[in-house]
Amino acid sequence: MVKTRVLTSILAVVMTTLVLFTGCAQTSESQNEIKIGLNYELSGAAASYGQDTLNGVLMAIDEINAAGGVLGKKITYVKLDNKTDPAESTSVATRLATKENVSIILGPATTGATKASIPVADKNKVPLISASATADDVTVDAKGVKEYAYRICFNDSFQGTVMANFASKNLNAKNAVVLMDNSSDYGKGLAKNFTDTFAKNGGTIAAQEAFVKDEKDFSAILTKIKDKNFDILLIAGYYNEAGLIIKQARALGIDKPVLGGDGLDSPVLGELAGKTALNKVYFSNHYSSLDKDPVIVKFMEEFKNKNNKDPNAFNALGYDLGYFAADAIKRANSSEPGKIKEALDNTTDFKGVTGKFSIDKNHNPVKTAVVIELKDGVQSSSVKVEP
Repeated sequence: MVKTRVLTSILAVVMTTLVLFTGCAQTSESQNEIKIGLNYELSGAAASYGQDTLNGVLMAIDEINAAGGVLGKKITYVKLDNKTDPAESTSVATRLATKENVSIILGPATTGATKASIPVADKNKVPLISASATADDVTVDAKGVKEYAYRICFNDSFQGTVMANFASKNLNAKNAVVLMDNSSDYGKGLAKNFTDTFAKNGGTIAAQEAFVKDEKDFSAILTKIKDKNFDILLIAGYYNEAGLIIKQARALGIDKPVLGGDGLDSPVLGELAGKTALNKVYFSNHYSSLDKDPVIVKFMEEFKNKNNKDPNAFNALGYDLGYFAADAIKRANSSEPGKIKEALDNTTDFKGVTGKFSIDKNHNPVKTAVVIELKDGVQSSSVKVEP
């Protein structure tokens, strides 16, 4: 019995020593790493957005680690699929913030999944940054600024301001017609900010008409505007309806320049409108492959070498997001989430592939946008427009 007790005591000491040793090993390992969480749509309806953004993020992380990491530490990550489902995104964010104890969460890509994750970030005081959630109320709503939510893309209504400035200053437009998707916040925000800014620039709104998602026949509203005095036509909506509007407008003899937001950026636009209808068409975007900036050219070459395809806007935004997170950690001189948040709040003149920007009081970037011109359905030129 005594021998048994002695043996038990010895085993207890050994086990305690092993636990302590293991704990020390884990602490030592964690001291050489900075863990971040990746919450992305890797399956479901928006899988292409999530995967493209993730590919950009991972390329940035690989480059950062190859150059020595951040604060002398390697960046490691926990990558989880939110399945393009808001409820799943909430669960993923919870796991990253509480069980994985990450320093920062990158993603999701879509507005719905991002908004579902933000309460988790706020509750657990872990910064969350989206590269591509554009809805106006992602970072600030009627209750105020969402303390731990950030983004590096411009918001929906901002594009209205950009396109109004482009219409006034680049196209010398004085009169505009606005066709608005009245069933989406995107369309309404784009239209409102366009009309407000265009008026401030001295322009006049000759007419404003509304349509709704999935509408197919636009002959009635196009006939109403055909004889109006206007220089440009703004379509505040997505490519599904915009393609048909442009096709039907050209068929009616409306040959005025057509403007839109990033919702027009899709090859489906050409399929719906027909390439010959897509002349004098301009839309705002986050990035242009036509840009000859050495930073963009280098990124394009390296991305194509790594992925065997040309990068799109989501790839570019994801790439910027990876470097943006690393920049905040470096400036914070810490992997502690609260200190990273302070660094994010004080971001000025961060330079990325999608432009140079600072973070404003609403946790949005103040940055230039790119306006792309289509000729026969092909991107032919791009110009940067200041906000």
